[in-house]
Amino acid sequence: MIPETIQKFIEVFSKLPSIGPRLATRLGFYFASLDKNSLSEIEKAVGGFKFLNRCERCFFFKDKNKKYCAICTDPRRDAQAIAIVEKETDLLSLERAKNFKGHYLILGELAERGTLETTQKLRLQNLKDKIKKELNGKVKEIIIAVNPNTFGDLVAGIIKGEFKDLSEKITRLGRGIPTGGEIEFADEETLRQALERRL
Repeated sequence: MIPETIQKFIEVFSKLPSIGPRLATRLGFYFASLDKNSLSEIEKAVGGFKFLNRCERCFFFKDKNKKYCAICTDPRRDAQAIAIVEKETDLLSLERAKNFKGHYLILGELAERGTLETTQKLRLQNLKDKIKKELNGKVKEIIIAVNPNTFGDLVAGIIKGEFKDLSEKITRLGRGIPTGGEIEFADEETLRQALERRL
């Protein structure tokens, strides 16, 4: 009943995060109804991903013809401060806050076991090598900016242990009552963290 082209689109797009078959179907019929110019723009946008690969230092995305990403090549950034994040979107969130002027390492999404995958271990090893070879064996600060949950806490503990001799201090993002939040509705763990990390 559904044309083969749209069916193939649904199969591929329903595998994407947060899409699913229902939304993929809606998108498929939406794209099918677009004029040729609009479809051509979408094709160019999606086709452009072929010209990206990962930065050798932080593993953020960059243009294929460049060695490092824009953050790693920015001379105004402090190479002595490194934030370890899970995902590219976490990096973008920290950048939007406009408060961190250091470098990053994208670890990759954490497994729900609190252990590191092989790729994540290799990325951490890459960072260790960078600190030893390019940054005189030690940096001023490593910020572990992973999600504050059980798995994040376990991984943070692993990272702390591995980098204790390579950084003057290792910190985590603060936890506590969010701006606009009410103490009355905060859970015990949030309140405990807010008290422990008070200013």
